[in-house]
Parts: sequence; structure tokens; C-alpha cells
Amino acid sequence: MIANTLPSKNQVLKACRGTGFPRHPLLSAAHTLTELHERRLAAPPDQLTELDTIRTDLVHQIDCWVTAQLPPSHGAARVHTETLGAVIDRLALLTAHAYAALAKASGHELAVVWENLAELAVGYEDLASEVATGRRRLPGTH
Repeated sequence: MIANTLPSKNQVLKACRGTGFPRHPLLSAAHTLTELHERRLAAPPDQLTELDTIRTDLVHQIDCWVTAQLPPSHGAARVHTETLGAVIDRLALLTAHAYAALAKASGHELAVVWENLAELAVGYEDLASEVATGRRRLPGTH
């Protein structure tokens, strides 16, 4: 059952930070996506396409894995606007920006970046719960 398979928001955030994540496909992917976003922040323009291609492939792998784990959704389940892979990619992006902001940003900018990360983490957990119970479905699934 996917409810036991999808990691919590705290586990995803830890994986994005690169600390203590078990061998779980989504947590490993979250960690790798964060590393790619960190590399992208400092990459010269000629490397951006390659990094984005790797990211796109990894997001697709996440989506395929999640789809394979999904229980059937209820007939009235609403479709979410993003896949779980896209949400995890955005969590990785915001994590990379949040840690980069620690070195550069002012108090207000820093607070905004961290607040955005916290809000998206809650959104991930809500989506994971709704998908696990069949109340929500992801784009491309039935």
C-alpha cells in the first residue's frame, strides 16, 4: 500500500539536505534532485541543458514509480495539477535555494525562502495523503 511507501515531508526534507535517508527510491531521488539544483545554481549556461535533462529523467522515474504503487482512485477523485515527481523536484529546488540564501540573503528574503519551502512541504504531505487514500489522482493516472 502506498500510504506506507510514500515518505513523510520530514523524511523528504532530510533527504534533500542529504542527511539520514534510507534506501528509498523517492528519498534517493529527492537527494539527487537537490544536488542537481545546487549544481545548477553555479553552473555555466552551457551545462544547464544537460542538468535539466537529468532532472527531467529523474522526475519521470519518480512518477513511474509512484504510478506503479498507486491504489485505484475513487471515481470522483480530483486530478492534482502536478505529479509527485514535480512536487519533489520543487522541494529540491527550494531546498537548494534556501541553503544558498543562508550565505547571501537578508533577513526578510531568507524568511520568505524558508517559508515557501515549509509551505510546499506541507503541500507535499497533503498530496501524498490524498493520493494514498484515493481521494486525489495525479496527472496521467486513472
